[in-house]
Amino acid sequence: MSIHNSANKGDIAQTVLLPGDPIRAKFIAENFLTDVICYNQVRGMYGFTGLYKGQRLSIQGTGMGMPSMSIYAHELFEEYDVQRMIRIGSCGTIQEHVNTRDVILAMSASTDSQMNKIRFDGMDFAPTADFALLKTAYDHAISSGVKVHVGNVLTSDFFYNDEHLGNPFDVWKSYGVLAVEMETAALYSLAAKFGRQALAILTVSDQILRGEALSPDERQNNFLEMMEIALNTAL
Repeated sequence: MSIHNSANKGDIAQTVLLPGDPIRAKFIAENFLTDVICYNQVRGMYGFTGLYKGQRLSIQGTGMGMPSMSIYAHELFEEYDVQRMIRIGSCGTIQEHVNTRDVILAMSASTDSQMNKIRFDGMDFAPTADFALLKTAYDHAISSGVKVHVGNVLTSDFFYNDEHLGNPFDVWKSYGVLAVEMETAALYSLAAKFGRQALAILTVSDQILRGEALSPDERQNNFLEMMEIALNTAL
């Protein structure tokens, strides 16, 4: 067991899907996996292991933000010897050509967080996806007819920004960053540290420039495409 996970060694598969919302972890386990066991409920952060198309797979909720993602990813890599992790979450796009319901594959993750500045003694590190996972996910999305974009995302420490700062995303938009989310840079950095594979697959829930947002029901239904891409990439 680790501090934040009650699983025993061997309870968690070598491939883990990481939704931020633990209820989404429960939904995926109940609707896509067979022979499911719940290995973790510490702090309400559900973790499940089961079979998908005959292959062992785990689903672990991670919560919101880089600190929470860092806790779960670090323990999964170090304590449970997980070899690959696929984040499945939502994001808000800051590009006109990207729409709600589109899927984004995060090739890299910029960040306004200081976590890596502290880790690398003030220097910059470029958190990057695993190419094999990225290509597999992209090929599956294209073959499934999913509208998919590949590129840089911004992992931000802020969900709500102070109004006096103006639009904090203008400079990121001008450099081609596709969307804003809150966890990917932490996941990619830790995957690099432990020499493992990681990928973030994101559904666009908000078109920030146009003020468009999916309803809770629309998020539930439209996240299915992302889940299926992730599950088939995990195979």
